[in-house]
Amino acid sequence: MSHRELAVAFEPAERRAAIGLAAIFTFRMLGLFLILPVFALYAHELSGATPLTVGLAIGGYGLTQALLQIPLGALSDRIGRKPVIVGGLLMFAFGSLVAAMASTIEGVILGRLLQGAGAIAAAVMALAADLTRETVRTRVMAMIGMSIGMAFILALILGPLLAARIGVSGIFWVIALLALIGVALVLFVVPTPQHSRMHHDAEPAPEMLGRALSDGNLMRLDFGVFVLHMSLTAVFLVVPLLLRDRFGLETAQHWHLYLPVMLLAMGLMIPFIIIAEKRHRMKEMYLGGILIAGLALLAMYYEVSNYWLFGLVMAFFFAAFNLLEAVMPSWVSKVAAAEMRGTAMGIYATSQFSGAFFGGVLGGWVHQRFGLTAVFLFAAAMMLLWALLALGLERPRHLGNFLLPLEGLGEMDLALLRQRLLALPGVEAVRIIDEDGVAYMKVDNALFDSEQAMAVVAAN
Repeated sequence: MSHRELAVAFEPAERRAAIGLAAIFTFRMLGLFLILPVFALYAHELSGATPLTVGLAIGGYGLTQALLQIPLGALSDRIGRKPVIVGGLLMFAFGSLVAAMASTIEGVILGRLLQGAGAIAAAVMALAADLTRETVRTRVMAMIGMSIGMAFILALILGPLLAARIGVSGIFWVIALLALIGVALVLFVVPTPQHSRMHHDAEPAPEMLGRALSDGNLMRLDFGVFVLHMSLTAVFLVVPLLLRDRFGLETAQHWHLYLPVMLLAMGLMIPFIIIAEKRHRMKEMYLGGILIAGLALLAMYYEVSNYWLFGLVMAFFFAAFNLLEAVMPSWVSKVAAAEMRGTAMGIYATSQFSGAFFGGVLGGWVHQRFGLTAVFLFAAAMMLLWALLALGLERPRHLGNFLLPLEGLGEMDLALLRQRLLALPGVEAVRIIDEDGVAYMKVDNALFDSEQAMAVVAAN
Protein backbone atom coordinates (compact mmCIF):
# COMPACT_ATOMS: atom_id res chain seq x y z
CA MET A 1 0.00 0.00 0.00
CA SER A 2 1.56 3.29 -1.06
CA HIS A 3 1.65 6.50 0.92
CA ARG A 4 -1.18 8.97 0.35
CA GLU A 5 0.46 12.33 -0.22
CA LEU A 6 -1.54 12.89 -3.39
CA ALA A 7 -4.81 12.63 -1.44
CA VAL A 8 -3.97 15.61 0.78
CA ALA A 9 -5.64 18.79 -0.44
CA PHE A 10 -3.98 22.18 -0.50
CA GLU A 11 -5.02 24.64 2.16
CA PRO A 12 -5.99 28.09 0.78
CA ALA A 13 -2.71 29.69 1.91
CA GLU A 14 -0.73 26.82 0.36
CA ARG A 15 -2.56 27.23 -2.93
CA ARG A 16 -1.84 30.97 -2.94
CA ALA A 17 1.81 30.27 -2.19
CA ALA A 18 2.12 27.65 -4.91
CA ILE A 19 0.46 29.76 -7.61
CA GLY A 20 2.24 32.96 -6.59
CA LEU A 21 5.71 31.45 -6.39
CA ALA A 22 5.26 29.53 -9.64
CA ALA A 23 4.22 32.79 -11.34
CA ILE A 24 7.28 34.58 -9.93
CA PHE A 25 9.55 31.84 -11.23
CA THR A 26 7.80 31.92 -14.63
CA PHE A 27 8.25 35.70 -15.00
CA ARG A 28 11.87 35.59 -13.92
CA MET A 29 12.88 32.66 -16.12
CA LEU A 30 10.92 34.13 -19.02
CA GLY A 31 12.99 37.27 -18.53
CA LEU A 32 16.20 35.26 -18.75
CA PHE A 33 15.11 33.23 -21.78
CA LEU A 34 13.36 35.87 -23.93
CA ILE A 35 16.53 37.08 -25.62
CA LEU A 36 17.86 33.55 -26.21
CA PRO A 37 16.25 33.02 -29.64
CA VAL A 38 16.83 36.58 -30.93
CA PHE A 39 19.89 38.27 -29.45
CA ALA A 40 22.35 36.89 -32.01
CA LEU A 41 20.22 38.48 -34.75
CA TYR A 42 20.37 41.97 -33.28
CA ALA A 43 23.81 42.04 -31.68
CA HIS A 44 25.41 43.63 -34.77
CA GLU A 45 23.60 46.85 -33.83
CA LEU A 46 25.76 47.12 -30.69
CA SER A 47 29.25 48.58 -30.69
CA GLY A 48 31.96 46.00 -30.00
CA ALA A 49 29.86 42.94 -30.81
CA THR A 50 31.76 39.80 -31.80
CA PRO A 51 30.64 36.16 -31.62
CA LEU A 52 32.55 35.81 -28.33
CA THR A 53 31.03 38.89 -26.69
CA VAL A 54 27.58 37.94 -27.98
CA GLY A 55 28.00 34.55 -26.30
CA LEU A 56 29.06 36.24 -23.08
CA ALA A 57 25.99 38.49 -23.23
CA ILE A 58 23.65 35.55 -23.74
CA GLY A 59 25.19 33.29 -21.08
CA GLY A 60 26.57 35.89 -18.67
CA TYR A 61 23.62 35.65 -16.29
CA GLY A 62 24.62 32.07 -15.55
CA LEU A 63 27.90 33.10 -13.91
CA THR A 64 26.43 35.36 -11.24
CA GLN A 65 23.42 33.09 -10.81
CA ALA A 66 25.69 30.11 -10.15
CA LEU A 67 27.91 32.03 -7.72
CA LEU A 68 25.16 33.66 -5.68
CA GLN A 69 22.13 31.37 -5.50
CA ILE A 70 23.40 29.24 -2.59
CA PRO A 71 24.79 32.23 -0.57
CA LEU A 72 21.56 34.18 -1.06
CA GLY A 73 19.56 31.15 0.01
CA ALA A 74 21.63 31.03 3.21
CA LEU A 75 21.10 34.78 3.67
CA SER A 76 17.35 34.22 3.49
CA ASP A 77 17.67 31.93 6.53
CA ARG A 78 19.11 34.90 8.45
CA ILE A 79 17.14 37.95 7.29
CA GLY A 80 13.97 36.38 5.90
CA ARG A 81 12.83 35.02 2.56
CA LYS A 82 10.84 37.95 1.22
CA PRO A 83 13.57 40.60 1.64
CA VAL A 84 16.00 38.43 -0.32
CA ILE A 85 13.44 37.63 -3.04
CA VAL A 86 12.31 41.25 -3.40
CA GLY A 87 15.92 42.44 -3.44
CA GLY A 88 16.80 39.83 -6.06
CA LEU A 89 13.89 40.82 -8.30
CA LEU A 90 14.81 44.50 -8.01
CA MET A 91 18.40 43.63 -8.95
CA PHE A 92 17.04 41.65 -11.88
CA ALA A 93 14.94 44.64 -12.97
CA PHE A 94 17.94 46.97 -12.61
CA GLY A 95 20.10 44.69 -14.74
CA SER A 96 17.35 44.61 -17.37
CA LEU A 97 17.26 48.41 -17.48
CA VAL A 98 21.05 48.57 -17.81
CA ALA A 99 20.84 46.19 -20.79
CA ALA A 100 17.88 48.06 -22.29
CA MET A 101 19.75 51.38 -22.32
CA ALA A 102 23.08 49.95 -23.46
CA SER A 103 24.51 50.96 -26.81
CA THR A 104 27.53 48.67 -26.53
CA ILE A 105 27.85 44.93 -26.11
CA GLU A 106 29.75 45.55 -22.85
CA GLY A 107 26.69 47.33 -21.47
CA VAL A 108 24.47 44.36 -22.28
CA ILE A 109 26.98 41.98 -20.69
CA LEU A 110 26.93 44.09 -17.52
CA GLY A 111 23.14 44.04 -17.54
CA ARG A 112 23.04 40.27 -17.90
CA LEU A 113 25.53 39.80 -15.06
CA LEU A 114 23.33 42.02 -12.87
CA GLN A 115 20.26 40.04 -13.89
CA GLY A 116 21.93 36.85 -12.73
CA ALA A 117 22.96 38.51 -9.46
CA GLY A 118 19.28 38.55 -8.54
CA ALA A 119 19.65 34.86 -7.75
CA ILE A 120 16.44 34.01 -5.91
CA ALA A 121 15.97 30.32 -6.79
CA ALA A 122 17.10 28.92 -3.42
CA ALA A 123 15.18 31.57 -1.47
CA VAL A 124 11.99 30.85 -3.43
CA MET A 125 12.27 27.13 -2.71
CA ALA A 126 12.90 27.87 0.98
CA LEU A 127 9.85 30.16 1.13
CA ALA A 128 7.76 27.45 -0.52
CA ALA A 129 8.90 25.06 2.20
CA ASP A 130 8.06 27.58 4.93
CA LEU A 131 4.53 27.97 3.57
CA THR A 132 3.60 24.34 2.94
CA ARG A 133 3.13 21.19 4.92
CA GLU A 134 5.43 18.28 4.31
CA THR A 135 2.53 16.26 2.87
CA VAL A 136 1.96 18.65 -0.08
CA ARG A 137 5.44 20.12 -0.54
CA THR A 138 6.50 17.80 -3.35
CA ARG A 139 3.59 18.98 -5.49
CA VAL A 140 4.38 22.63 -4.82
CA MET A 141 8.02 22.12 -5.81
CA ALA A 142 6.86 20.32 -8.97
CA MET A 143 4.63 23.28 -9.89
CA ILE A 144 7.55 25.65 -9.50
CA GLY A 145 9.80 23.36 -11.52
CA MET A 146 7.25 23.09 -14.33
CA SER A 147 7.17 26.87 -14.58
CA ILE A 148 10.74 26.81 -15.95
CA GLY A 149 9.76 24.62 -18.90
CA MET A 150 6.71 26.77 -19.54
CA ALA A 151 8.85 29.92 -19.52
CA PHE A 152 11.28 28.41 -22.02
CA ILE A 153 8.55 27.48 -24.51
CA LEU A 154 6.90 30.91 -24.17
CA ALA A 155 10.26 32.60 -24.73
CA LEU A 156 10.82 30.75 -28.03
CA ILE A 157 7.44 31.99 -29.27
CA LEU A 158 7.30 35.48 -27.76
CA GLY A 159 10.98 36.40 -28.20
CA PRO A 160 10.93 36.58 -32.02
CA LEU A 161 7.52 38.28 -32.07
CA LEU A 162 8.56 40.95 -29.57
CA ALA A 163 11.96 41.49 -31.19
CA ALA A 164 10.35 42.15 -34.57
CA ARG A 165 8.11 44.83 -33.04
CA ILE A 166 10.09 46.49 -30.25
CA GLY A 167 13.66 45.24 -30.74
CA VAL A 168 15.92 43.60 -28.18
CA SER A 169 16.12 46.85 -26.21
CA GLY A 170 12.34 46.81 -25.92
CA ILE A 171 12.46 43.19 -24.75
CA PHE A 172 14.71 44.22 -21.87
CA TRP A 173 12.17 46.88 -20.87
CA VAL A 174 9.47 44.17 -20.87
CA ILE A 175 11.72 41.97 -18.75
CA ALA A 176 12.14 44.75 -16.19
CA LEU A 177 8.36 45.10 -16.02
CA LEU A 178 7.98 41.35 -15.46
CA ALA A 179 10.42 41.57 -12.54
CA LEU A 180 8.40 44.38 -10.96
CA ILE A 181 5.22 42.33 -11.36
CA GLY A 182 7.09 39.60 -9.51
CA VAL A 183 7.82 42.03 -6.67
CA ALA A 184 4.09 42.83 -6.43
CA LEU A 185 3.28 39.12 -6.28
CA VAL A 186 5.75 38.63 -3.42
CA LEU A 187 4.36 41.54 -1.46
CA PHE A 188 0.63 41.15 -2.08
CA VAL A 189 -0.14 37.58 -3.19
CA VAL A 190 2.35 35.20 -1.59
CA PRO A 191 1.62 34.76 2.14
CA THR A 192 4.23 35.74 4.71
CA PRO A 193 5.36 32.75 6.80
CA GLN A 194 4.89 32.97 10.54
CA HIS A 195 8.44 31.73 10.97
CA SER A 196 11.29 30.55 8.75
CA ARG A 197 13.66 27.70 9.42
CA MET A 198 16.06 25.44 7.61
CA HIS A 199 14.45 22.78 5.40
CA HIS A 200 16.99 20.17 4.40
CA ASP A 201 14.70 18.82 1.69
CA ALA A 202 14.29 22.19 -0.05
CA GLU A 203 17.46 24.25 0.38
CA PRO A 204 21.22 23.68 0.52
CA ALA A 205 22.73 23.00 3.95
CA PRO A 206 26.37 24.16 4.25
CA GLU A 207 27.29 21.23 6.48
CA MET A 208 26.19 18.78 3.76
CA LEU A 209 28.03 20.33 0.80
CA GLY A 210 31.12 18.17 1.25
CA ARG A 211 29.03 15.02 1.46
CA ALA A 212 27.14 15.89 -1.73
CA LEU A 213 30.29 16.88 -3.62
CA SER A 214 31.98 13.58 -2.78
CA ASP A 215 29.17 11.46 -4.23
CA GLY A 216 30.31 10.15 -7.61
CA ASN A 217 26.79 9.55 -8.93
CA LEU A 218 25.64 13.05 -8.03
CA MET A 219 28.75 14.56 -9.60
CA ARG A 220 28.13 12.71 -12.86
CA LEU A 221 24.57 14.04 -12.91
CA ASP A 222 25.82 17.55 -12.15
CA PHE A 223 28.28 17.33 -15.04
CA GLY A 224 25.43 16.13 -17.22
CA VAL A 225 23.20 19.12 -16.58
CA PHE A 226 26.26 21.35 -17.05
CA VAL A 227 26.81 19.92 -20.55
CA LEU A 228 23.10 19.95 -21.37
CA HIS A 229 22.71 23.67 -20.70
CA MET A 230 26.10 24.46 -22.20
CA SER A 231 24.86 22.85 -25.42
CA LEU A 232 21.50 24.62 -25.30
CA THR A 233 23.08 28.07 -24.94
CA ALA A 234 25.69 27.35 -27.62
CA VAL A 235 23.00 26.16 -30.05
CA PHE A 236 21.06 29.40 -29.72
CA LEU A 237 24.15 31.41 -30.60
CA VAL A 238 23.87 30.05 -34.15
CA VAL A 239 20.39 28.62 -34.87
CA PRO A 240 18.73 32.06 -35.18
CA LEU A 241 21.44 33.05 -37.69
CA LEU A 242 20.86 29.86 -39.69
CA LEU A 243 17.11 30.41 -39.80
CA ARG A 244 17.69 33.89 -41.18
CA ASP A 245 20.63 33.31 -43.51
CA ARG A 246 20.08 29.72 -44.69
CA PHE A 247 16.29 29.50 -44.75
CA GLY A 248 15.38 33.16 -45.24
CA LEU A 249 13.06 33.45 -42.25
CA GLU A 250 12.32 36.92 -40.93
CA THR A 251 12.70 37.25 -37.16
CA ALA A 252 8.96 37.41 -36.59
CA GLN A 253 8.60 34.06 -38.41
CA HIS A 254 11.07 32.08 -36.31
CA TRP A 255 8.33 30.94 -33.98
CA HIS A 256 6.74 29.18 -36.97
CA LEU A 257 9.56 26.64 -36.61
CA TYR A 258 10.01 26.71 -32.84
CA LEU A 259 6.37 26.02 -31.95
CA PRO A 260 5.87 22.82 -33.99
CA VAL A 261 9.38 21.68 -33.05
CA MET A 262 8.62 22.00 -29.33
CA LEU A 263 5.18 20.39 -29.65
CA LEU A 264 6.65 17.45 -31.56
CA ALA A 265 9.52 17.20 -29.09
CA MET A 266 7.14 17.06 -26.14
CA GLY A 267 5.09 14.35 -27.81
CA LEU A 268 8.20 12.31 -28.58
CA MET A 269 9.61 12.47 -25.06
CA ILE A 270 6.53 11.51 -23.01
CA PRO A 271 6.59 7.73 -23.74
CA PHE A 272 10.27 7.56 -22.81
CA ILE A 273 9.71 9.36 -19.51
CA ILE A 274 7.00 6.82 -18.70
CA ILE A 275 9.38 3.98 -19.57
CA ALA A 276 12.12 5.54 -17.41
CA GLU A 277 9.91 5.92 -14.34
CA LYS A 278 7.31 3.16 -14.56
CA ARG A 279 9.49 0.41 -16.02
CA HIS A 280 12.61 1.43 -14.12
CA ARG A 281 14.66 2.00 -17.30
CA MET A 282 16.05 5.36 -16.27
CA LYS A 283 19.66 4.64 -17.20
CA GLU A 284 18.75 3.34 -20.66
CA MET A 285 16.57 6.39 -21.37
CA TYR A 286 19.27 8.66 -20.00
CA LEU A 287 22.00 7.24 -22.20
CA GLY A 288 19.61 7.17 -25.16
CA GLY A 289 18.78 10.84 -24.64
CA ILE A 290 22.47 11.79 -24.66
CA LEU A 291 23.02 9.73 -27.83
CA ILE A 292 20.06 11.28 -29.67
CA ALA A 293 21.04 14.81 -28.67
CA GLY A 294 24.60 14.21 -29.83
CA LEU A 295 23.51 12.74 -33.18
CA ALA A 296 21.12 15.66 -33.73
CA LEU A 297 23.96 18.11 -33.12
CA LEU A 298 26.13 16.22 -35.61
CA ALA A 299 23.32 16.39 -38.17
CA MET A 300 23.14 20.17 -37.68
CA TYR A 301 26.91 20.37 -38.15
CA TYR A 302 26.70 18.63 -41.51
CA GLU A 303 24.55 21.52 -42.67
CA VAL A 304 21.10 20.13 -43.19
CA SER A 305 19.89 22.34 -46.04
CA ASN A 306 16.26 21.27 -46.16
CA TYR A 307 14.03 23.40 -43.93
CA TRP A 308 11.71 20.58 -42.86
CA LEU A 309 14.57 18.17 -42.26
CA PHE A 310 16.33 20.79 -40.14
CA GLY A 311 13.14 21.22 -38.14
CA LEU A 312 12.89 17.46 -37.63
CA VAL A 313 16.50 17.30 -36.41
CA MET A 314 15.79 20.14 -33.99
CA ALA A 315 12.71 18.28 -32.75
CA PHE A 316 14.83 15.24 -31.93
CA PHE A 317 17.37 17.45 -30.16
CA PHE A 318 14.69 19.06 -28.01
CA ALA A 319 12.94 15.74 -27.39
CA ALA A 320 16.23 14.46 -25.98
CA PHE A 321 16.79 17.72 -24.12
CA ASN A 322 13.34 17.60 -22.51
CA LEU A 323 13.74 13.93 -21.64
CA LEU A 324 17.07 14.57 -19.92
CA GLU A 325 15.73 17.71 -18.25
CA ALA A 326 12.91 15.63 -16.75
CA VAL A 327 14.90 12.52 -15.84
CA MET A 328 17.93 14.08 -14.19
CA PRO A 329 16.27 15.96 -11.28
CA SER A 330 14.28 12.81 -10.54
CA TRP A 331 17.53 10.81 -10.54
CA VAL A 332 19.21 13.31 -8.20
CA SER A 333 16.24 13.03 -5.85
CA LYS A 334 16.49 9.24 -5.86
CA VAL A 335 20.27 9.16 -5.33
CA ALA A 336 20.56 11.81 -2.61
CA ALA A 337 19.72 10.93 0.96
CA ALA A 338 16.36 12.41 1.90
CA GLU A 339 17.89 14.93 4.30
CA MET A 340 20.45 15.93 1.65
CA ARG A 341 18.01 16.51 -1.18
CA GLY A 342 18.01 20.31 -0.89
CA THR A 343 21.81 20.42 -0.96
CA ALA A 344 22.04 18.04 -3.91
CA MET A 345 19.48 20.03 -5.89
CA GLY A 346 21.26 23.29 -5.04
CA ILE A 347 24.54 22.00 -6.47
CA TYR A 348 22.65 20.62 -9.46
CA ALA A 349 21.09 24.04 -10.15
CA THR A 350 24.49 25.71 -9.76
CA SER A 351 25.90 23.30 -12.37
CA GLN A 352 23.00 24.10 -14.69
CA PHE A 353 23.59 27.86 -14.56
CA SER A 354 27.35 27.36 -14.90
CA GLY A 355 26.67 25.40 -18.07
CA ALA A 356 24.66 28.29 -19.50
CA PHE A 357 27.58 30.64 -18.85
CA PHE A 358 30.26 28.41 -20.35
CA GLY A 359 27.99 27.56 -23.27
CA GLY A 360 27.85 31.24 -24.14
CA VAL A 361 31.56 31.87 -23.69
CA LEU A 362 32.94 28.70 -25.30
CA GLY A 363 30.26 28.58 -27.98
CA GLY A 364 31.00 32.19 -28.88
CA TRP A 365 34.74 31.49 -29.00
CA VAL A 366 34.25 28.44 -31.23
CA HIS A 367 31.99 30.47 -33.53
CA GLN A 368 34.55 33.26 -33.75
CA ARG A 369 37.56 30.98 -34.22
CA PHE A 370 36.23 28.11 -36.34
CA GLY A 371 32.96 29.27 -37.88
CA LEU A 372 29.27 29.08 -37.21
CA THR A 373 28.51 25.37 -37.68
CA ALA A 374 31.58 24.34 -35.67
CA VAL A 375 29.51 25.22 -32.59
CA PHE A 376 27.38 22.14 -33.26
CA LEU A 377 30.49 19.95 -33.47
CA PHE A 378 31.76 21.40 -30.17
CA ALA A 379 28.44 20.63 -28.47
CA ALA A 380 28.39 17.10 -29.95
CA ALA A 381 31.91 16.47 -28.62
CA MET A 382 30.81 17.54 -25.15
CA MET A 383 27.88 15.12 -25.44
CA LEU A 384 30.34 12.31 -26.20
CA LEU A 385 32.38 13.14 -23.10
CA TRP A 386 29.18 13.21 -21.05
CA ALA A 387 28.11 9.82 -22.41
CA LEU A 388 31.44 8.25 -21.46
CA LEU A 389 31.15 9.54 -17.89
CA ALA A 390 27.48 8.53 -17.70
CA LEU A 391 28.38 4.90 -18.35
CA GLY A 392 29.76 4.78 -14.80
CA LEU A 393 26.46 5.83 -13.22
CA GLU A 394 24.90 3.28 -10.94
CA ARG A 395 21.28 2.45 -11.65
CA PRO A 396 19.09 4.40 -9.24
CA ARG A 397 16.94 2.56 -6.77
CA HIS A 398 13.39 3.69 -7.41
CA LEU A 399 12.74 5.09 -3.97
CA GLY A 400 10.71 8.12 -3.03
CA ASN A 401 11.22 10.76 -0.38
CA PHE A 402 8.72 11.06 2.43
CA LEU A 403 8.74 13.79 5.06
CA LEU A 404 7.13 12.80 8.34
CA PRO A 405 6.30 15.81 10.53
CA LEU A 406 7.27 15.48 14.20
CA GLU A 407 6.48 18.95 15.52
CA GLY A 408 4.34 19.34 18.60
CA LEU A 409 4.94 15.83 19.86
CA GLY A 410 6.99 16.79 22.89
CA GLU A 411 9.89 14.73 24.23
CA MET A 412 10.48 11.38 22.60
CA ASP A 413 13.24 8.86 22.22
CA LEU A 414 14.40 9.70 18.69
CA ALA A 415 16.66 6.68 18.40
CA LEU A 416 13.79 4.36 19.30
CA LEU A 417 11.45 6.20 16.94
CA ARG A 418 13.93 5.79 14.11
CA GLN A 419 14.19 2.04 14.74
CA ARG A 420 10.42 1.67 14.72
CA LEU A 421 10.10 3.58 11.47
CA LEU A 422 12.84 1.51 9.86
CA ALA A 423 10.89 -1.62 10.77
CA LEU A 424 7.90 -0.54 8.66
CA PRO A 425 7.36 -2.17 5.24
CA GLY A 426 8.98 -0.19 2.43
CA VAL A 427 11.14 2.05 4.63
CA GLU A 428 14.76 1.99 3.45
CA ALA A 429 16.34 4.87 5.41
CA VAL A 430 15.38 7.35 8.13
CA ARG A 431 17.19 10.48 9.28
CA ILE A 432 15.59 12.55 12.04
CA ILE A 433 16.72 16.17 12.33
CA ASP A 434 15.24 17.47 15.55
CA GLU A 435 15.54 21.18 14.76
CA ASP A 436 13.66 20.65 11.49
CA GLY A 437 10.90 18.77 13.29
CA VAL A 438 10.92 16.20 10.48
CA ALA A 439 11.88 12.59 9.87
CA TYR A 440 13.41 12.40 6.38
CA MET A 441 12.65 8.99 4.91
CA LYS A 442 13.55 7.02 1.79
CA VAL A 443 10.68 4.68 0.95
CA ASP A 444 9.51 2.16 -1.62
CA ASN A 445 6.16 3.67 -2.53
CA ALA A 446 4.78 0.28 -3.59
CA LEU A 447 5.12 -1.01 -0.02
CA PHE A 448 5.09 2.04 2.22
CA ASP A 449 1.92 3.17 4.03
CA SER A 450 2.18 6.70 5.40
CA GLU A 451 -0.65 6.05 7.87
CA GLN A 452 1.43 3.36 9.57
CA ALA A 453 4.31 5.84 9.94
CA MET A 454 2.02 8.47 11.41
CA ALA A 455 0.62 5.88 13.81
CA VAL A 456 4.16 5.07 14.99
CA VAL A 457 4.78 8.77 15.71
CA ALA A 458 1.45 9.15 17.50
CA ALA A 459 2.26 6.13 19.68
CA ASN A 460 5.41 7.88 20.93
